[in-house]
Amino acid sequence: MKRYVIEREIPGASDLSQQELAAIASKSNDVVASLGVPYRWITSYVAGDKVYCIHEADDEEAIREHARRGGFPANAVTVVANEFGPDTATR
Repeated sequence: MKRYVIEREIPGASDLSQQELAAIASKSNDVVASLGVPYRWITSYVAGDKVYCIHEADDEEAIREHARRGGFPANAVTVVANEFGPDTATR
């Protein structure tokens, strides 16, 4: 599967309560289970009026179908070309 970064514009995202985030997570999990294709939600980050999600799927269409079924915006969907971190410098 490919890894994707999904940018979701959600006004007031930083003000969402833990209960609201839990409800969004529950909906997302239900949609993932119903897709019928390989799909994995890795994590999400809330920053300002945006939520950045890391998901794995075979193609962008699966990412967009997840968003459609869940009622989530998917303003930008970008495949991750590579990944690195602090330990990359010592390899």
